[in-house]
Amino acid sequence: MNTDVQRLPLFWISLQFVVMDYSFSLWKQGQELNQFQIDLGCDTDDLALHFNPRFHDDADGTVLVCNSKTAGCWGDEKREIHNPLQRGADVKIVLKLVGDVFEVQLPDGQEVQFPNRVGMDTISYIRVTGDFKLKSFKIC
Repeated sequence: MNTDVQRLPLFWISLQFVVMDYSFSLWKQGQELNQFQIDLGCDTDDLALHFNPRFHDDADGTVLVCNSKTAGCWGDEKREIHNPLQRGADVKIVLKLVGDVFEVQLPDGQEVQFPNRVGMDTISYIRVTGDFKLKSFKIC
């Protein structure tokens, strides 16, 4: 009997092979579209990627924000002023890890890059929340 076998959790994603594909309708019935977020990491306090499109940001208006979080502390935000996402639109967002950089592919062909600052190689936590209706979610 081999005693060196390591048990893996029921759900895990090795980032070297991950491509996440999200399809959304950007609306929330009866409410104004403000923001949504996609978080990838180990838990709520340790995130390799926090992708947060904001539609009414106090500083920049409509902006795409990327960040990371370690032990509950946020890093420095990366802000992209060009946000191609529009209220009521159906959009597809693809998240990839290429080397040590996350690539977020947006519907207009724009690509936002964000470094894997924490060097996380396993994702055990995914959170998608905000002002949208999720149509599909695929992990490849």
